[in-house]
Amino acid sequence: MEKEAEYLLQLKKIFFENEIHPDQYQLERMARYANLVINKNQIVNLISRKDEDKIIENHIFISALISEYMPDRVTRFLDIGTGGGFPGIPLSIVRPMMRGVLVDSTKKKIDAVSEFIKTLKLSKLKAENSRVESDEFKAKYANKFDLIVSRATVPLVILFRYALPLIKDKAYIMTIKGGDLTEEFKTAKIKYGAYIKRHTSFELAYKPSNIRNIKDKKLVLLELYK
Repeated sequence: MEKEAEYLLQLKKIFFENEIHPDQYQLERMARYANLVINKNQIVNLISRKDEDKIIENHIFISALISEYMPDRVTRFLDIGTGGGFPGIPLSIVRPMMRGVLVDSTKKKIDAVSEFIKTLKLSKLKAENSRVESDEFKAKYANKFDLIVSRATVPLVILFRYALPLIKDKAYIMTIKGGDLTEEFKTAKIKYGAYIKRHTSFELAYKPSNIRNIKDKKLVLLELYK
């Protein structure tokens, strides 16, 4: 509980500094989640061991932060390559009315995520051990989602290929990326430009340690029409 209390203080501080105001229950849930991830990380590799001390900033906060850029009226999201539940679990905590499916091909990770979902009582979330490109997954979730989220490192063109069979006629992709995205956008547009209505890239700057986005974190938001 001592570690959880420390995480709660860190969460309150970073959200307050960035003028974002989750309620107390949401903050407590995120602190509990951080503690669950760190404990499970001793058994299953969910985040880098050298990143454990930065779990609040690098994983919990950044995952919740993208909700500030989320389009209105999205109701059901798919988190591709969720790993330890990022960004899907923090996103669900701060946007509790959305339904979500968190998918990863590594069973040990999804077993951990299922455990987190149950412990945190996130009844609108479901964890799936699958590959999104598999025929079985596509048949099960065809045309179901109006938002795709991902922190996975796959190129945009691959994310498009995964997303298209699974999204509704109008949907969005939100993905956290780093570095120069010029070539990724160019490749994605060549193959999937007909589906892109608009796209925006946001600099994910935040206080206190990334005010000028020195960590080069970007949120790519694409609006798609099938």
